Amino acid sequence: MNQRVVVDPITRIEGHLRIEAETNEQGEITRASSAGTMVRGIEIILRGRDPRDAWAFAQRICGVCTLVHGIASVRAVENALDYKIPPNAQLIRNLMIAAQYVHDHVMHFYHLHALDWVDVVSALQADPKRASELAQSLSNYARSSPGYFADTQKKLKVFVESGQLGIFSNGYWGHPAYRLPPEANLMAVAHYLDALAWQRDVAQLHTIFGGKNPHPNFVVGGVPCAISVHPEHQGQGKGPHFRGGAGATALNMVGLEKVKNLIVQMRDFVDQVYVPDTLAIAGFYKDWAAQGEGIGNFMTYGDFPEKGMDDPASFLIPSGVILDRDLSRIHPVDLNADDQIQEFVAHSWYDYSAGKDQGLHPYKGETTLHYTGPKPPYQHLDTDASYSWLKSPRWKGKAVEVGPLARVLMLYAKGHAQTKELIGMALSKLELPVSALYSTLGRTAARTLETKIIVDAMQGWYDQLLANIKGGDVRTFNETLWEPSSWPKLAKGVGHMEAPRGALAHWIVIKDQIIDNYQAVVPSTWNAGPRDVAGQEGPYEAALKGHKLHDPKQPIEILRTIHSFDPCIACAVHVVDPAGEELVQVRVI
Repeated sequence: MNQRVVVDPITRIEGHLRIEAETNEQGEITRASSAGTMVRGIEIILRGRDPRDAWAFAQRICGVCTLVHGIASVRAVENALDYKIPPNAQLIRNLMIAAQYVHDHVMHFYHLHALDWVDVVSALQADPKRASELAQSLSNYARSSPGYFADTQKKLKVFVESGQLGIFSNGYWGHPAYRLPPEANLMAVAHYLDALAWQRDVAQLHTIFGGKNPHPNFVVGGVPCAISVHPEHQGQGKGPHFRGGAGATALNMVGLEKVKNLIVQMRDFVDQVYVPDTLAIAGFYKDWAAQGEGIGNFMTYGDFPEKGMDDPASFLIPSGVILDRDLSRIHPVDLNADDQIQEFVAHSWYDYSAGKDQGLHPYKGETTLHYTGPKPPYQHLDTDASYSWLKSPRWKGKAVEVGPLARVLMLYAKGHAQTKELIGMALSKLELPVSALYSTLGRTAARTLETKIIVDAMQGWYDQLLANIKGGDVRTFNETLWEPSSWPKLAKGVGHMEAPRGALAHWIVIKDQIIDNYQAVVPSTWNAGPRDVAGQEGPYEAALKGHKLHDPKQPIEILRTIHSFDPCIACAVHVVDPAGEELVQVRVI
């Protein structure tokens, strides 16, 4: 029987993403609609403000990908004003972004996505000794003894017998779609708990460089952390030393040594736990290597520059667009070109002055709210009309997927040696073809593989930062152009980066020293946006078509594919009063 299946909310980390899937008599999804059910108004909030303050507001778009909007914002202002930053600042930003990747991807796998594949309750039936043997066959991770798994099983038993699963609640435990043996489930649950403790430690890297986490501090023109390490006088040969006293900062030799140790800690967990677990779990779900592809178009903006943002050739992650899986041809991306990046609102709750069928480049972007949907609570949205607070971004009129899969494919297409080696290893171990990358399973595996690539790159950036300091360069900020009186009357720029969830960019127009227009197009808007004026589906919507639901009341198949994108809808939408009234006023002095 044809029916409509509604999953709302679909995200474990925070809500306001709704999927309405229409199925045929065989239970297969024939059409899916992705709806962001709360509105984002950050662009309105930023109008009229000092551009140097924009990052502090924009960064609050999301507390999960906690620094990415701050980075995109300061880069937008620097691009608009042709504002160069010192090499040390670039290295520190690379390290902070990389730490965000590693932290975010590990947390996503274990705490947001693994439970789509891991039956927590089944772990109670596991033999701790056999779980230990399984874990030790995968890696040399220290916490793999039978006693450790027995202790984990006891903790889990208390949860289950209490009738309050806590962090493991709201799962479809016992669903026939789960295939892992009890021992693999127990191992995954144990590593879920290990990752909770691990992430608290690795977040310290942000506090050393940015003062705090979440929402570390940034500054237009560099980074706010002064280096309290200076070389000895020439000829003494003692290398750098810590400058104590009132002028000392967290970025001293103690802080730098802590960063070094955190990089090792991150890399060890990725090598010993994350990568082996991904491959082990994937081995039981190889049929998902042929489901959930979506649209077959992929885009990256590029990131992790070696020589600065104005030298894309030095980026670790290259920029470009791949169309129709064709890895032999990479199309260039121009974020300033009026006919490349555009946002459409034909099925969104916004109005454009030129009409809802018009596409607008972000420099000319408009944020005019116009809700025409049903009054909550409601059963269904009118998915033939406007049905989302997300817009529909397009590259040259085409829907594109952004995120880890896009980046890994771009690296692979560009011949990046480590990427090709890792993909070859994973596909060989799983006995899958290259085409398996274009799938729900491939998307999840790509996230793991790029984590390995990025955590390995961190040591090089750290070594270069230390070499600069030893060479006498301790600059982290450029004071040129700091005074607005030196700015042009009109300036515009775009700050882009590769956030963990995909291509992110902020566009800014500065007029008479204040923000005249500001538009952020975020990864989850690219992926989760609704159909456009031509009826073209977004990546989420396209990826769900053809999925067969075993039980529409427990649509785990929908969760698996949507979670493989790692949706973070806080980036795409925010809350307002139903009547559009101002809820609070904050005075900034």
